[in-house]
Amino acid sequence: MEQVIEFTLHHPFLVGVLALLICVLIFTEMRKGGQAISSHDLTKLVNQEGGVIVDIREKNDFNKGHIVDSLHIPYARLKERASELSKYQDKPLIIVDAMGQHAGMAGKILKDTGLTKVMKLKGGINTWQADSLPLAKK
Repeated sequence: MEQVIEFTLHHPFLVGVLALLICVLIFTEMRKGGQAISSHDLTKLVNQEGGVIVDIREKNDFNKGHIVDSLHIPYARLKERASELSKYQDKPLIIVDAMGQHAGMAGKILKDTGLTKVMKLKGGINTWQADSLPLAKK
């Protein structure tokens, strides 16, 4: 630990550049696939702005439980089916996956097709369930 402090004191410019690069990387990664929102924010967007939930999990997982009125487009078919979402151009699109790991890339795919109001549920459906919110089953 003493060596880290000593290095920092002797090379403040290098440490500053490293900190700046880390901040830029974090900011870029967070913005790449859309803003991450909480379950509460998702509910508010759906109720107040007509937000559309896009569930990108596989069919079996979707059928076990999904957020009410969510559209199901598996991640593997998102590029080819992205045109189906063009009718929601003016509404917020909220991407939901299992744990949040694929939502960023899905958001990037949708943004590349021209959709601008793309967001992702932070933590995916696991966060939704952890917040004790209801799921619909098929």
